[in-house]
Amino acid sequence: MAARDVPAGPPASLHIDWTLCDGRGLCTELLPDHLTRDDWGYPLALTPVRADRSDVPVPRAAIGAAREAVALCPRQALRLTLHD
Repeated sequence: MAARDVPAGPPASLHIDWTLCDGRGLCTELLPDHLTRDDWGYPLALTPVRADRSDVPVPRAAIGAAREAVALCPRQALRLTLHD
């Protein structure tokens, strides 16, 4: 398979820093198709990239909501990374 035939990954990823998060849940309300909450209210990736479920693949259609979640997170516990 040639390099140009390799399917592209998600255009962005959202990282949750649980050392900063206090589980208010605003991000899970803005990204309900990508995040869920654990028993204590902390966000978890529905489709995890890593086993600890702190990295969330973000499709192009959800980048706006992810940006809003980052901007509104009261603890600045979210980081959005755009991939080319």
